[in-house]
Amino acid sequence: MSLTLINPADETVITEIDEFDVPRTDAAIARAAVAQKLWARLAPAGRAAALRRFADVVDAHVEELALLEVRNSGHPVSQARWEAGHVRDVLEYYAAAPERLFGKQIPVAGGLDLTFAEPLGVVGIITPWNFPMTIASWGFAPALAAGNAVVLKPAEWTPLTSLRLAALALEAGLPEGLFTVLPGRGPVVGERLVTNPTVRKVVFTGSTVTGKRVMAGCAEQVKRVTLELGGKSANIVFADSDLEKAAATAPYGVFENAGQDCCARSRILVERSVYERFMELLEPAVAGVKVGDPLDEATEMGPLVARGHYEKVASYVPDDAPVAFRGQAPSGPGFWFPPTVLTPGRTDRSATEEIFGPVVTVLPFDDEADAIGLANATDYGLSGSIWTRDLSRAVRMARAVESGNLSVNSHSSVRYSTPFGGFKQSGLGRELGPDAPLAFTETKNVFLAIDE
Repeated sequence: MSLTLINPADETVITEIDEFDVPRTDAAIARAAVAQKLWARLAPAGRAAALRRFADVVDAHVEELALLEVRNSGHPVSQARWEAGHVRDVLEYYAAAPERLFGKQIPVAGGLDLTFAEPLGVVGIITPWNFPMTIASWGFAPALAAGNAVVLKPAEWTPLTSLRLAALALEAGLPEGLFTVLPGRGPVVGERLVTNPTVRKVVFTGSTVTGKRVMAGCAEQVKRVTLELGGKSANIVFADSDLEKAAATAPYGVFENAGQDCCARSRILVERSVYERFMELLEPAVAGVKVGDPLDEATEMGPLVARGHYEKVASYVPDDAPVAFRGQAPSGPGFWFPPTVLTPGRTDRSATEEIFGPVVTVLPFDDEADAIGLANATDYGLSGSIWTRDLSRAVRMARAVESGNLSVNSHSSVRYSTPFGGFKQSGLGRELGPDAPLAFTETKNVFLAIDE
């Protein structure tokens, strides 16, 4: 069996790659278990040096990785370069972790009590198609730093950069079998990562529906799981904010990566007294988003990833949809969808479900309490933005909105040096930040009796 990969910008066939079946997946997991034992016995400074070499090799191949992502995922080349550089940065950041996985000495009677952070063993990582390189690195870098081996299943549509990263890891000198990428179908390879008992943790990024199945499967073996799932995040704009800046930046809070972002601020909530003015400012900002050839350095938004996903996004904008205005997109081959602004009711499907495309809904609110209620009226809680000049209000709103990642007067969500994850059905656990390697360890407690 093979996977046929399509360039989403022009619908041409890129290549075909062999997909793994269950026996090959089990064999890769077994090799990873052997490699992990040797890797864990390596001195912390040795693991750190190996990760720095991996980062250096990635740095030497940033342009290659970026162009590969352009072809496979349709990302604008400037964005793809940032993504490849981000992988390098994440590896450099976690290269410092092996020598800083500190245990504790706990005061007790009759002896010494020590704790150790022991690696789990083999970690399975299942990544999505929207940010293939970056999200993969959020899992494999801290997992390797903590002394684990990694088997990674990339999304069927976008495996190429992950496969290349695995080859670069070998080039950097990481042991054979320590970091393996297994292209294949979710119900085959992904399911086997969940059911194979040698895999002691699964990190899954994707839809909430699939995440629930992964979590249920891991429960059979009391297997650890980290989930980063869906979002329907709110961009809350108060009347006292810098309205021009809020409107100018709003498109980039939702249309980046063609809206294929779990952190997309896909609901813009605007205080009613400035709603009309905000819409006047938003329209030229949406029209100004440059959608086109991903290889054009000026392009800000590329195509959707695949035909099937295009049809899903289009289903949220039927002929009678309450379209306020739209941007432009190329015609002809490719999965192009224009930036679209809707003004639906609060309970309409487009205002409550994750669209995962360049479609945003704009909803008015009356006061602070109404904004909080509307922002929290969702099963999700991943990210969001708050626009106000009132510091007290900003803090009140940040504490009241049920979301794992919020920014004030900006749309920042992810930094590798700070924790990332969601509330409610947006996920379980946290990735990134200084504590991420600990999520790939077991705490071992050892008591040493002392003769008096």
